Amino acid sequence: MDVQTLEVRRDDLRTARVVTEPAPDLAAGEALLRVERFGLTANNITYGALGDQLGYWRFFAASEDGWGRIPAWGFAEVVASAAYGLPEGRRAFGYLPMASHVVLRPGQAGAHGFTEASPHRAELPKTYNTYSDPATDPAYDAEREEALLLLRPLFML
Repeated sequence: MDVQTLEVRRDDLRTARVVTEPAPDLAAGEALLRVERFGLTANNITYGALGDQLGYWRFFAASEDGWGRIPAWGFAEVVASAAYGLPEGRRAFGYLPMASHVVLRPGQAGAHGFTEASPHRAELPKTYNTYSDPATDPAYDAEREEALLLLRPLFML
């Protein structure tokens, strides 16, 4: 399986490409999530424009220097897991790359979701490292999923 990811030039957000890479083998403690959908808002441009100053480029490493992966809020499903407490089939809402898949390293996992515990994300804001489980999230409504993609992040900080 291949993973496709949108990357942009960090010095010119108008220049973009789709990078195709083989799905990585999971290490102990990692999970592969299939990105189902993500929302696009003005915030995404802010993440790119202020990526260096506010650390947004540090969430998801690009394939080469000079390029970046703009984050977005979205829904994903665990499709493979070597992480305790995060079974295949579980859904999550959180900070994702604009990609077909993402590898995360769940830290604490519970009924309401999990935290991302990769060392490169340890110093980044907790809000962006928290993933909620729609099945147990009282704010989740399947009929309003599209609206949640756009509006929920506004109330998370």
